[in-house]
Amino acid sequence: MNTELIGTWAGLVWTALSEADVLGTKQIKKMTKLKEKEICAALGWLAREGKVAFEESGDDKEILVRLVQG
Repeated sequence: MNTELIGTWAGLVWTALSEADVLGTKQIKKMTKLKEKEICAALGWLAREGKVAFEESGDDKEILVRLVQG
C-alpha cells in the first residue's frame, strides 16, 4: 500500500459519493469493489483534504459519508 494507490482508491470513493447524497460504508464497498481497509484509507485521505463529512446512522450500525460542498 502506498500513497499513489490510496489516492486512486480515494478517487473511486469520491466518484461513488458524487453519485449520491449520502452513502454508508457498505454501499461504498458495493459500488467501488474495494476492501474495507482500502475504503478506510480512501476515506482518511478524503477527510484529510476536507472533502467528506461523517455521521452515524440512526441505528449506529454504520457510518454514513457525504461529500462536503465547497
